[in-house]
Amino acid sequence: LNAAADAGYVNQRFLTTHQTKQLFYGAVASEALVRVAEAQLKRAQQQLQISVQKLRAGSATRSDSLRSTVEFGNARIALLRTQANLATAQADLGRQIGVEGLVRAVFDSTLPPMPDTANLRRTALSTSPAVEQAEARASAARALVWSARAQYWPSVVVSYVNNRQGSENPSWPLFGNYPETFQWRFGLSWPLLNGFNREANQVSASVARDVSVAGAAETKRSINALVTAQLAVLATAFQQINIADENLAAAQEDLRVQSERYRVGAATILDMLTSQAALTEAEVNVIQTRFDYLIARSQLEATVGRTL
Repeated sequence: LNAAADAGYVNQRFLTTHQTKQLFYGAVASEALVRVAEAQLKRAQQQLQISVQKLRAGSATRSDSLRSTVEFGNARIALLRTQANLATAQADLGRQIGVEGLVRAVFDSTLPPMPDTANLRRTALSTSPAVEQAEARASAARALVWSARAQYWPSVVVSYVNNRQGSENPSWPLFGNYPETFQWRFGLSWPLLNGFNREANQVSASVARDVSVAGAAETKRSINALVTAQLAVLATAFQQINIADENLAAAQEDLRVQSERYRVGAATILDMLTSQAALTEAEVNVIQTRFDYLIARSQLEATVGRTL
């Protein structure tokens, strides 16, 4: 039972660590999304100014300026939402670590590399806190079976009595004027029938043992499947980071080209807004892919029970 309690403590510690990391990375991502929304608002404002200038010069339509105005308003709404999400994330992080008020998460921009997963599955099946806790409970259930079987053995009772009696005043500290008597008792108790209570206890302990052993086996299978899924998620998230970076570079270049084309009248406002939306989406994906990778790594650490 002590081993099960220790394993449960380790399991709970890693789960709490994972929850804290998740809130920490959430606050980091929220702050990054605020910067993305600010950049989006700045681009929308510049685009609105260009549309108004082209409208005054007669090289753009009223529709262009109206669409730019709508885009600028949407960018302001998006910024307000991300700022509210940031405040919520910082408040949740403060509550998690026991701080009253908002807590700003400061993250190292260097992402941790992809961990070595060669022996990770074997480690998870042998040292995972969930597996250790289940196996400790199974061992305790086996011990209870032997304890129930011990009821079939006889009981030996040994008692000792030391008595001093006399009619005179006692003389301290040895009661020398009081006769002393000793008494030893030996007993053997071996009940042959007790209303089948021993048999009932034996069956109950055996069933509990079988359930605990089956639960330990199921926990191993569950951890094995969970590690497989988490490794797939981790590898996918790590590969998506490079793809998101490439998409961001392409979206930035596309917006630059479309801005110049719109400036000289070779592109429409719709082309410009489409490129801006693609850039914003690419910036969000860069943040989201990093957040997904860090969360997947933290989940795997919580399952394995050690820092990767």
